[in-house]
Amino acid sequence: MTREEVLEVIKKNFLEIVEDVDESDLDLSKSMRDYGATSLDMVEVVSASMRELKVKIPRSDLNGIANIDGLVDALHAACQARE
Repeated sequence: MTREEVLEVIKKNFLEIVEDVDESDLDLSKSMRDYGATSLDMVEVVSASMRELKVKIPRSDLNGIANIDGLVDALHAACQARE
């Protein structure tokens, strides 16, 4: 799976879960919290994305992720390790 495909999965889940965010406004260098996402929203986005991508990342490994781009990198790396 390419990094772009992983990004599309995360974007889709993020836009479904976090209200009032337009795809054209999405900046990967920002955190989900910058868009008004609650802690629960972030858990839902990550969980839904991991389910869809069929990967699992320990929560402790997700703690250091500062922005959406970092999440894309982490999930892409997990997809690559699975293949």
